[in-house]
Amino acid sequence: METSSFSPSSSPATLPSFLLLFLAVYFIGYFVIFRSWKSSHLGASCLMSLFHGTPAVVMASHALLTTPRAAVTEPHSFASPNTAVESAVLDFSMAYFTVDLLHYLIFLPNDFLFIIHHIATLYVFATCRFAVGHGAHALLLLLILAEATSACQNAWTIAGYRKNDVDLARRVRELLSPPFYLFYTVVRGLAGPVALYDMAAFYGSGAAEGAVPRWAWLSWLVVIGSAILVSVLWVFRNWVDWFREKNSSKKFN
Repeated sequence: METSSFSPSSSPATLPSFLLLFLAVYFIGYFVIFRSWKSSHLGASCLMSLFHGTPAVVMASHALLTTPRAAVTEPHSFASPNTAVESAVLDFSMAYFTVDLLHYLIFLPNDFLFIIHHIATLYVFATCRFAVGHGAHALLLLLILAEATSACQNAWTIAGYRKNDVDLARRVRELLSPPFYLFYTVVRGLAGPVALYDMAAFYGSGAAEGAVPRWAWLSWLVVIGSAILVSVLWVFRNWVDWFREKNSSKKFN
């Protein structure tokens, strides 16, 4: 039987190590891989995102599947104490968002949407990790959904940066756009809201009383709900642009 006590030191101090990892990845991208780009910082950010997205999905899945409570059908795990493995995944993601936030503050200070997104995400992970000590199970489920599209999105983004200069990049972008938009729509527009509803229903029922404070789960729901809404609006705008471009190309053919 698990105890509800919490100590931030009960899990490995992996955050500093992960910070150094992502800083190293960023610098390799900036000074080595994308050094010939006019905006090498954009490629470096995407490289770092690639190193975070899919590994985060694998790590979070492993954490959930290897935790005994994950096999229980009732969602009581949404209020269970964070395990060391779950805390390590939170550290991994916090390190990525911290370094990428610095990237935006230095190179893209006017990109308020991404800056606010990163700060809000760090708030959710940090409060779960250091202030509350419970609820990582629910957040890792949502992290899996959020990062499931990462590899495809970063390939699509990198191709977009060079589509006007490199013909292959333009063709890759055109090829990736429809399946990427569809995948993103299903994950962020359908699976994401369902997972958020389950989380809201659980916490709203009072099942987490004494484990996850009301201020914490309410703020988490607001942040996550806002992120899902912005994601849906973003992919909708891309769908509109894609159909507009297709209609325009047909007129000139």
